[in-house]
Amino acid sequence: MSERAKPSPLPIDEALPRLRAALARHPAVVLQAPPGAGKTTRVPLDLLDAPWLAGQRILMLEPRRLAARAAAQRMAQTLNEPPGRTIGYQIRFERRASAATRVEVLTEGILARRLQSDPELQGVGLVIFDEFHERHLHSDLALALCRDVQLGLREDLRILVMSATLDGQAVARLLGDAPIVTSAGRSHPVTVHHLSAAAQTPLPQAMAAAIAQALERHGGDLLAFLPGAGEIRRTQALLEARLDPAVFQVCPLYGDLPQAEQDRALQPGPRRRVVLATNIAETSLTIEGITVVVDGGWSRQAQFDPGTGMSRLATVRVSQAAAEQRAGRAGRLGPGTCYRLWSLDAHAGLLPQATPEIRSADLAPLLLDLCHWGVADPASLTWLDPPPAAALGQARQLLQSLAALDAEGRITPLGRRMAALPLHPRLAHMLVRAQELDLAAPACDLAALLSERDLFARDAAGDLHDRLEALHDWRRRGNAAAQAWGAEAAACRRVDAAAAQYRRLLGLDGAPEAVPEPAQVGLLAALAYPDRIGQRREPGGDRYLLAQGRGARLSGRSSRQRPPWLVAAQLDAGQGEALIHVAQPVTSELLRRHWADRIQLRERVDWDAQTQQIQAQREERLGALVLSSQPLDNPPAQAVQAALLDGLRRLGAEALPWSPAARQLQARVRFLRQHLPEENWPDFSDEVLLATLADWLAPWLDSVRSLRALAQLDLHEILLSRLDWPQRVRLDEGAPTHLVVPSGSRIRLDYEDEQAPVLAVKLQELFGLAETPRVAWNRVPVTLHLLSPARRPIQVTRDLKNFWERTYFEVRKELKGRYPKHPWPDDPWRAPPTRGTTRAAARDS
Repeated sequence: MSERAKPSPLPIDEALPRLRAALARHPAVVLQAPPGAGKTTRVPLDLLDAPWLAGQRILMLEPRRLAARAAAQRMAQTLNEPPGRTIGYQIRFERRASAATRVEVLTEGILARRLQSDPELQGVGLVIFDEFHERHLHSDLALALCRDVQLGLREDLRILVMSATLDGQAVARLLGDAPIVTSAGRSHPVTVHHLSAAAQTPLPQAMAAAIAQALERHGGDLLAFLPGAGEIRRTQALLEARLDPAVFQVCPLYGDLPQAEQDRALQPGPRRRVVLATNIAETSLTIEGITVVVDGGWSRQAQFDPGTGMSRLATVRVSQAAAEQRAGRAGRLGPGTCYRLWSLDAHAGLLPQATPEIRSADLAPLLLDLCHWGVADPASLTWLDPPPAAALGQARQLLQSLAALDAEGRITPLGRRMAALPLHPRLAHMLVRAQELDLAAPACDLAALLSERDLFARDAAGDLHDRLEALHDWRRRGNAAAQAWGAEAAACRRVDAAAAQYRRLLGLDGAPEAVPEPAQVGLLAALAYPDRIGQRREPGGDRYLLAQGRGARLSGRSSRQRPPWLVAAQLDAGQGEALIHVAQPVTSELLRRHWADRIQLRERVDWDAQTQQIQAQREERLGALVLSSQPLDNPPAQAVQAALLDGLRRLGAEALPWSPAARQLQARVRFLRQHLPEENWPDFSDEVLLATLADWLAPWLDSVRSLRALAQLDLHEILLSRLDWPQRVRLDEGAPTHLVVPSGSRIRLDYEDEQAPVLAVKLQELFGLAETPRVAWNRVPVTLHLLSPARRPIQVTRDLKNFWERTYFEVRKELKGRYPKHPWPDDPWRAPPTRGTTRAAARDS
């Protein structure tokens, strides 16, 4: 090992003896140290000579590629060595390590993949989880797997979890009550200013103004936090238009930048730097010379919706912990300043900690890794936050649809081949299947396009075939071709590098010589996204039904084509219909040929709400999509009946063929049920009738297939048939349909009010009647609606005797002059009842 340069003191130094002692006695330790304490670069070097390590290797996990490379380079510099000797690193597309390497810095996903091929981690004595408080999905998985190795295979393997802000007690309990070592750290005071007015301005403009203001007021370099590369580029353009380039250097910093540009942002230079960074610069990554921080307060996160099986990239508020870490970047060298583009009240409303990624991520990659590891039930492992059941269920459903898992949830041979590839299971499935179709090389290009940042600008339209054409043209003609296509040259380089890596993994030589036909590209996309095969809802329209059953609509970014069939490769789940941003046409012929084992023949018999009749079809279906449909001549009677009843339930009780007689019967039975609860009268309410259609209406539906045919049924007779003969007799006795009044008229009773039926009768027809008529075997007096000769209501009463004695004479006085041809006797008790005028009454008498 090379001689180490004498390092400058760091706050972590005082905690190192306690850390060494804790690791000598315990298999797992938690180290809490604030940002800037020096734990990332000092701890691994200090532990290299520990006796318990016995010359084995240390693996240190970093959440980001940039931080992993920078940490390895800094430690190698401390040893006066280049990276790749004592200190090495491995990130995506790049590995610098050798047989002499003792400390290897990895990104989190690489460790999980290494464990699959080397479950015992031979030659590794310590695994360090740096910046574990960020709680990425890969870090949670890697810790669960390492703990499983420690408990079952390697008792000598040690685990060290290092964090700045995480609840150390919770991690310690997870690791078997591991000891916690704390470092006080070193922090200079940071003055925080809240620029609440900036919240009303678009973020790039607000950031540019705040940065310009901060540069005027303070010296030193400045670090600004923005949510993504798009906001960084727009802010950079605004700043470069207003800052003197001889004095200031504006440096973007995000994960997809070429390494040279990343290094330029990290290293001080002759000009004052303005570093515009994503949350990549929150922790672990040291940027020298920063004295001022401007924080936009946002970050970008992928949020997965298990209900739709789709993710959307959301711009969300940072947590209070993240805001504090960002501000702390200004206090590494001395007193610093932080400007926040939100109010103090808004700050109080931020979440204390960021939500762990495992709670909102697509868990299909995690579940495939676990099944490959041999864990069918994720709950059997040790988790700080267990994977949510709904997301796991969605992941299992997807992996089974890709044939990576069998019906019992066990990994299949195809699933093992997929798990060996460093790709999302969707893209891994596409690559494995593409080998069988002799399309492996173009599939590597497509996998790279789908896993890297889009070649085209955000507002550019085009399908996947267009993007493959642009990549192919860039390979031939360089950046001029990229510009002609409206593509970004840097994005082309990254996609090309990713595709080359995938070809190496598949043992392929060289990039494809030509782009496949558009239909073949659609087939490849369908292999990755079988649930996102879409069928156009109507000719020429932009709305589609996806195989998973979700609705989707083409956005302005998608291809201007509106093909009958497509595969949605990039879409936003949204609140209603999903929005398709990138798609590729595919043909139904190819779907039939390559998804023959998934196409189901189905006889569909259901209710058509538009035509209000039964529709019977024989269909070929791919998920929710209908490949073909033909009328079904003789559908099963039971299916027809079930569909008809389902349609009636949706339409409601009003759709039944009610007649006045049926409604009257319903009301009469309800009346007796109310007043004679001791008798077993059936419940004829709308709600119960609708809920029990299969019990009472189904036997009458043999020839009914439409609402029009249903209207021909006699609902009165159907309901009456539910009563036995004694009940029918009792019904007529207790709830008669009509009453005969003194005039001889037979007048209908209205049972709409279940408390008492209504008898609407002309007053003159009741002369001589003293007592109110009663029903229900004399239990319930009817409600009399006494009418004028013109049949207008005069009085409502249930006490006729009282009306004659107290009210009649007032009514007589008021109406006698209005209806002089009708009798208004002085003594209604003895006057003959009549249906007509005074002359008719005299003639009758």
